Amino acid sequence: MQRLRALVASQRRLLADYASAISGSAGRLVFSLAYFMALANTLPIAEFGLFATASAAGVMLSRILSFGFISALYRTATVRPKLIGTYTAGFLLLAAASLPFLALGSGITYALFFSREMAFLPFALIIVAEALLWRPVEVVIIVNNGQAKFGRAAFLVILGTALRALAAVIFVLTPYSGLGVWIWFYLAANAASLLIAVIFYYPRQRLRLHPALYWRRLVDSIYVAGAEMLFYIQAELDKLLVLSLGGAHLAGIYAIIMRLVDLTALPIRAFSMMLVQKLMRAPQLLARSKVKIALETGVFAVSTLALLTLAIMLWFVPNLLGNTVAEVTPFIALAMLIPGLRNLVEYQNELLFARGLTLLRVGNLALLTILKGGMLWLLLTLFTDPQPIIIWLNAVFVVLYLTSALITYSAMRRPARKI
Repeated sequence: MQRLRALVASQRRLLADYASAISGSAGRLVFSLAYFMALANTLPIAEFGLFATASAAGVMLSRILSFGFISALYRTATVRPKLIGTYTAGFLLLAAASLPFLALGSGITYALFFSREMAFLPFALIIVAEALLWRPVEVVIIVNNGQAKFGRAAFLVILGTALRALAAVIFVLTPYSGLGVWIWFYLAANAASLLIAVIFYYPRQRLRLHPALYWRRLVDSIYVAGAEMLFYIQAELDKLLVLSLGGAHLAGIYAIIMRLVDLTALPIRAFSMMLVQKLMRAPQLLARSKVKIALETGVFAVSTLALLTLAIMLWFVPNLLGNTVAEVTPFIALAMLIPGLRNLVEYQNELLFARGLTLLRVGNLALLTILKGGMLWLLLTLFTDPQPIIIWLNAVFVVLYLTSALITYSAMRRPARKI
């Protein structure tokens, strides 16, 4: 007992910071669930699938913004906060320069995956909401986290999700319906989040352009942007392929299941973010194998327990999340291994970033993307029913996890790069 008290006393600041960070995840979880319930039970399954898939594409494409310079801004906020104004000016400059590339990437994505299922304007508006409105909000959150202002960052996370949930509730109460109408509510919610974040929560520093600093960081930032795009491609590729090969209705069923899986990652991301900061300052933290195993076991256990709890609740009360979600309830238990394995791949990706192994991170994610795309394409050509697809998707994530673990922990035997 005395040892436990001593440990708690020595780590009191860390525990307080984690409590602040996890409060954002907890609040986001509550409002995400409300948002999900309102939207999934209002839009038809096919339209929900289109929105969820286009939104996932928007999150992926948003990583083009500023060519990944957000990573340099985060490192600056973490270790050299007096230069935030200088690096913010660089972010704005590179964000403007990246817009043609963002537009090109959006056009290619639309042509490949969405042209047969939805008009271009709704798709473009969703990309604007994700890349030009919500991604800058994430920048404000990232900078606050870098400065260890976890409570402020947590509030912004909650606020953004709450505004989306409010928009969904208002949408439900209006006489209007359909994806074309919902998109305008979604844009308004993201725009409100951005205004509040920039006006009240971004550090007040004078913007100073210093191009020489930016060019030194730009190559590494592009690696980070590439890595993040590849991460989201391999994370969201399943939705795009299901839409392309299976149609909007199957994409809707799949999107509902994977949205519930996504909710299990919220508490894990707060933990990963704080661990990354500690690794930046103390790279030797994961030198012992017992620590690595304990952390991975914890991530897997928390993720699996979260989905198991939800599956049990829906088994006894199928309409708990609404009648539309009830149609998908029988498939949720089939995805039991996916949350833990998916969150572990994301966690290992963050470890490579913390060690400054950005080029290896890109290579790792590229390999995972190829593996996932190939295996999922095979599943979707062999099966059309959701049940076998979900069952075999567990095996796909086992392969992805083992590949990522081998690359990550082999690389972490090397000395950490100075950043």
